[in-house]
Amino acid sequence: MPGEQRPDIIRSSMVSSRIAELVGPLIGVESVVYGSGSNFGGKPVSVSLLSNNIKELKKAKTELKEALNTNALLKDIEDNDPAGIKEITLELKENAYSLGLDLQYIMSRVRAGFFGVQAQRFQRGQDEIRVWVRYKKEDRSSITQLEDMKIDLPNGNLVALKEVATYSIKRGDVSINHLDGRREIQVSADLKNAEESSATDIMTDIRSNIMPSIQEKYTSVSASYEGQNREAFKLINSLSGAGIPILILIYITIAFAFRCFSQPILLFLLIPVSLVGVAWGHWIHNFSVSIISLLGVIALIGIMVNDGLVFIGKFNINIKDGYKFKESLILAGRSRFRAIFLTSATTVAGLTPLLLEKSRQAQWLKPMAITVSYGIAFATILTLILLPIFISLNNQAKVIFKWLVSGYFPTQESVERAMIEKKEEEKMSVTETSKNT
Repeated sequence: MPGEQRPDIIRSSMVSSRIAELVGPLIGVESVVYGSGSNFGGKPVSVSLLSNNIKELKKAKTELKEALNTNALLKDIEDNDPAGIKEITLELKENAYSLGLDLQYIMSRVRAGFFGVQAQRFQRGQDEIRVWVRYKKEDRSSITQLEDMKIDLPNGNLVALKEVATYSIKRGDVSINHLDGRREIQVSADLKNAEESSATDIMTDIRSNIMPSIQEKYTSVSASYEGQNREAFKLINSLSGAGIPILILIYITIAFAFRCFSQPILLFLLIPVSLVGVAWGHWIHNFSVSIISLLGVIALIGIMVNDGLVFIGKFNINIKDGYKFKESLILAGRSRFRAIFLTSATTVAGLTPLLLEKSRQAQWLKPMAITVSYGIAFATILTLILLPIFISLNNQAKVIFKWLVSGYFPTQESVERAMIEKKEEEKMSVTETSKNT
């Protein structure tokens, strides 16, 4: 049944795990997977083994899969190195070289006999006719006939293939994968129960306990941790590379707008506190924090900064208009309450249908909706209550610093940047008036 029609307690992973339990071990299969749906960003547990030594690479793959099979929390353990079709590999004997033969010549004769060689091509009307020559079907239907086929020597004599070469039957490679310039075999696994087990803990165990012993045996093999783990690190690295410069640009923009270096910092102090609301939202809806949640935090920062700008901008205007410090804070909260509240309310209302949606497709976007809706609801309280407290503490720090420098206590309003700008503007106007006079 579709996920929205099933009881919440019944999940697809439970069904697939129960099927695997009832089927039991299967003998002779190359691969068996009891899938329970796609995983965003790849399998939860995925390790890429890298080496140019193919024998060591395949042995390391086998040992890693055996180690993962002993973990009761994992299922669907597979790799991207499936066994290929059977191939016949020829190897020349010592006497073949003394007869003037080489491997390329032997292979060409075997191919001509069993696959065929084009002997003639001629035109018949508008059609081109190609004539191929090879052994009759009954003479090329078994391996024993390969042993007895005749190879013509340079001197014109014939010799049986088994006299000059040996053969072995091996499985060839279906595909060859490379990563960072080396051969790669990726071993991956899924979680039996994503709610009771952590992919992060399992990957840590593989990195700390399993891979060191494998790499000690096979020194040419190195490991790269892929899947969801790699996608998470890619996002974190991307955010660390681009996120910090963006925050600096936001800070510079706000600082130039307010002509103050301390007020933008007060807005950034609200960001980590708002994550409490994000955590509550995920706990209420029983969702774990994921990469999608982290992307929602980026949107949340933008909305929070916007609300804070509205409040601080009105506070600065009140200071310039001659209001006392406390009056300016109270009036800023009263006059901007409607704008801040409506911005947050409309955002939460717009995301509510997604929060209440039960379809499977909506589950991927729900962590982002939870992050933004609960974060902005909590941020509204922060903007109207915690931000004025930060402004007051910042003002007290400025007053104390001014007292330490000048030796007298200034008024709370006089140390605010808005009041300093007002005084500078008044001085400039007086100067211009005196010049005109």
